[in-house]
Amino acid sequence: MGYIADANRYDGRMEYRFCGNSGLKLPAVSLGLWHNFGHTGVYENMKEMLFTAFDLGITHFDLANNYGPPVGSAEENLGRVLATDLKPYRDHLVISTKAGFQHWDGPYGNKGSRKYMIASLDQSLKRLGLEYVDIFYHHCPDKDCPIEETMLALDQIVRSGKALYVGISNYGTQRAKEALAVLRELKTPFIIDQNRYSILDRNAEKDGLKDFLAEEKIGLITYSPLAQGLLTDRYLNGVPEDSRIRTDGRFLKEAAVTEAQVQASRSLNEIAQRRGQTLAQMALSWILKDESTTSVLIGASRASQIRDCVGCVKNTSFTPEELAEIDRIIEPVVKR
Repeated sequence: MGYIADANRYDGRMEYRFCGNSGLKLPAVSLGLWHNFGHTGVYENMKEMLFTAFDLGITHFDLANNYGPPVGSAEENLGRVLATDLKPYRDHLVISTKAGFQHWDGPYGNKGSRKYMIASLDQSLKRLGLEYVDIFYHHCPDKDCPIEETMLALDQIVRSGKALYVGISNYGTQRAKEALAVLRELKTPFIIDQNRYSILDRNAEKDGLKDFLAEEKIGLITYSPLAQGLLTDRYLNGVPEDSRIRTDGRFLKEAAVTEAQVQASRSLNEIAQRRGQTLAQMALSWILKDESTTSVLIGASRASQIRDCVGCVKNTSFTPEELAEIDRIIEPVVKR
């Protein structure tokens, strides 16, 4: 198995986009380690997925302190790979992680305080075996902590050299505006916002977040672009016995796979086939049609899924008729 860095080349299979008006580019498709990289997974399979992603030009691996299970284990497993096979390629990679959700017991293990944010990143760096991460996010807004305190912590983290850039995640538009105001005054390199967005989840449109980020020239990276698998061919005929619903069930629930949802997925699949794409590829292409979107974060349980998803960059253009048809199909099931 070779690496793209061996030949010092990027062969055109991947597109790279700037994070807003910063100088940092991310691949149009990034790999998220939310699922399948914890200690319950198979380490050799994790390595194969990471190597496959890297070979295909996916240079961005995204984590958080609570990814696993158990919490922290996704960082530990990536750290093992970074210490061995991928060690020579650190400068070819963008590694991001986050803090915000519950990570350890007691009053200092979550939310947005200066103490938690800095302590959490220090722990993440130890698990990853790194001196710095490329992007560090506040993972979710904290209504009990002054936003100035959280943003000042992000600023100190950059100034200390523990992160090169910062971002926010799961912030609504108003809270994002407040964060931006503080970080702009501090001249902190705030370059990206990570939020849920897909054909089936349009809240980032309804909230005005997409337009706000585009206007302010801040990068947008979307997670759950395949709606936990609903926008793939996995659920075209109901719930498979080996699906995540049956084997995990923490996030996607069987109740979400309604007859209306199955029919919508089948109809979307017909459009994808006309476009020469799989349903997953079309769902990713639909997000990337907007040039202001920096990247889509995919999850995977096997390398073949990553190879399929990367094919989305071949066609990110849609006709007005296709977009209108997609909207009509998902109207009964979309989250707005």
